[in-house]
Amino acid sequence: MTKDASLIKDIVVNLSVGERAGPAGDFAISIAAAFDAHIAGLAFLYDPIVPVSGAGYIPADVIEMQERENMTAAQAAIERFNKAATSAGVSSEALTLSASFSGAGDQFGRLARRFDLAVVGQAEPETSAVEEMIAEAALFESGRPVIVVPYIQKAPLKLDNVLACWDGSRAATRAIADAMPLLQKAGRVELIIFANERGKQDEIEGADMGAHLARHGLKVEVNRTVAGDIDVADALLSHAADAGTDFIVMGGYGHSRLREFVLGGVTRSIFRSMTAPVLMSH
Repeated sequence: MTKDASLIKDIVVNLSVGERAGPAGDFAISIAAAFDAHIAGLAFLYDPIVPVSGAGYIPADVIEMQERENMTAAQAAIERFNKAATSAGVSSEALTLSASFSGAGDQFGRLARRFDLAVVGQAEPETSAVEEMIAEAALFESGRPVIVVPYIQKAPLKLDNVLACWDGSRAATRAIADAMPLLQKAGRVELIIFANERGKQDEIEGADMGAHLARHGLKVEVNRTVAGDIDVADALLSHAADAGTDFIVMGGYGHSRLREFVLGGVTRSIFRSMTAPVLMSH
């Protein structure tokens, strides 16, 4: 018997190097445990922030202090990851990369191409934008599925109730295909179609995707609904909360323009307001 090439066997996670340890590392380790996968934890060693103008001379001891603080933060993140991975009994490695705050996203996106799956944390409100830039770069630049973990997440991977979003688009197709290893472990999959999403008037379209998933042995319920007067992202998150959704699968919309990531409206709203882990593909 040949091994299933679609299985998740190699994962990379961006480790938070802030004062508060984010949940992405622990969540990624729980995925590795579920799939008997190898996991690499990456901690960025950020360059000192040196103003380019208007501040005059920056004393060398100030730069050295920043370097020491950034090194300490990266080492602390690695130590947390190593301890958690060892406790979970998963195959793991710890990586550090030097990067500027503006360049970390690009580096992570390129690194993630060597893995089956990238895991990143949702940026907390009113914190450094670097976490958001890394998440967006992983989505646009890696060519791999990305799981974004809410900053409020405490539980490990749970797939009792999975919500898959379908609008007939290329991105949604990629996301569902990329999520298949996770969907095959799900207790229940709800395929949701918002009738006021772009041009999805064909009832057969949703039924066909539901039938496709059922042929993979999944227990699928197709739910066609209307967002009404509220934003689609708000309707999606409200439905997920009401349904007790553990995990969301959706296409990530947007494009990259002159190295600036431009998120689609629903994707941007989910990035900022998610309440459950979300797998996105672009």
